[in-house]
Amino acid sequence: MTTSKLAKNTLFLTAASIGQKCIAFAYFAILANYLGSSGNGAYFLALGMVTTIGVLDDIGLTSVLTREVARTPSEATRWLRSILGFKLFTIPCSITIAFILPAVVGYTEQVQMLVLLALGIMIADTLSLTFYSVLRGLQNLAYESLGIFSGQLLSTVLGLVLIITHTATLPTLVLALTLGSTFNLFFSAYQVARRLGCRSLLPKVSFDTVLLRMAFPFFLAAVFVKIYSYFDSFVLNAILGQAAVGVYGVAYKLTYAFQFLPLAFIGALYPTMSAAADNPAQLKKIFLDAEWYVSLLAAPIVFGIWSLAPEIISYFNHDYASAAIPLSILIFVLLPIFLDFPIGSLLNATRRQHIKTAIMGSVMVINVVANLILIPILGIAGACVAAIISFVVMFSVGWYFAAPIASLKFIELIKSVGGFYLSGLFMALVVFVIKSHVPFVASMIIGGLVYVICIFASRAFTVEHLHSFRQILRRR
Repeated sequence: MTTSKLAKNTLFLTAASIGQKCIAFAYFAILANYLGSSGNGAYFLALGMVTTIGVLDDIGLTSVLTREVARTPSEATRWLRSILGFKLFTIPCSITIAFILPAVVGYTEQVQMLVLLALGIMIADTLSLTFYSVLRGLQNLAYESLGIFSGQLLSTVLGLVLIITHTATLPTLVLALTLGSTFNLFFSAYQVARRLGCRSLLPKVSFDTVLLRMAFPFFLAAVFVKIYSYFDSFVLNAILGQAAVGVYGVAYKLTYAFQFLPLAFIGALYPTMSAAADNPAQLKKIFLDAEWYVSLLAAPIVFGIWSLAPEIISYFNHDYASAAIPLSILIFVLLPIFLDFPIGSLLNATRRQHIKTAIMGSVMVINVVANLILIPILGIAGACVAAIISFVVMFSVGWYFAAPIASLKFIELIKSVGGFYLSGLFMALVVFVIKSHVPFVASMIIGGLVYVICIFASRAFTVEHLHSFRQILRRR
């Protein structure tokens, strides 16, 4: 895939993801206020548990599927059928664990019930992820873009109807999410069947040990991600209770809602890097372009939210007033997260996923230890600091291993993206000064204008970049 096609696919998926996340964020804000901190904590814990268990449905197979389909599109049907065959066994195993694990970790009966109700989400999501992985490998992201947007819209509309009619309960709100996941399942399956035929959707049961060996590093990486993504919530629940999880959940959602931006980009980047795996010069260009893109987005988000954290939290009810400080800390985790995404893609695309897996395993251990030490001392803020420590380590170690692959130098990265972060910092300082004198929306607008002026002044973003974006849009 050419760089322009990569950018075009990125724009498709990013545009849809922006729409989906805007809807999801607005819905979450309404939901959090409706449920209160305790109800939101139960909702957050249940979905976190299901998401964690759901890793066992996939065991890393979809990452292999995307990579191998990108390399040999003619083999897409064979890969898909084999992976669906494996899921005939992994899905029942995950369901069994979901019946047992919540009680083992001491969740309330209410949360245990919500976990079971959310099993439909888990099953639908693992299958739709598989089908979308085929489309990603075929380098066609437009339908995934449409699917994720439409699924979120359906869930949101049903949830809002329940809230407006005062019939919303935690169980019915979980079932509302199931509607969106079910839509994505059928929509993604239909799109694959259109391209590969209905036969491609028929599972083929064969215990392909080569496939399992290829998937195992991805599986371990996914397990590590889920553990360090949700371990903080489990510890907070055990030490401070369900309401603390609800408060942390607001800061968490406000922060990680933006993670979709590099995720959307990686959806297009991974197959592109896989196709260029044997061309170090092309890999270097793709990698630096990727870091430029994620930094363009990360800087205004991080520094903007940091400067306006108390004002943002004020839009939630009084249950969440204490979330302002956690948000102002946790938002900085996006800097290493955004910068690390291209590193992970580079390692995985060049079949060095074992290195990425080892890094993630080490980071998981660091995260667990940091949470166990810091949460009893700092409370919710301790979970935020633990997250930052973990992801800074992940980026630093990842860079150490990725740099030699494409002859990368750290100074090249600094020259490429440094202007964005200096511009973001200056924007934040301006917002800190003016926000007590102008309305919230005006602070955002002025801050955005300052950022745009600074990135042009520093030449981090140039007129040539603007022309490139226009050409991509014209070619769509």
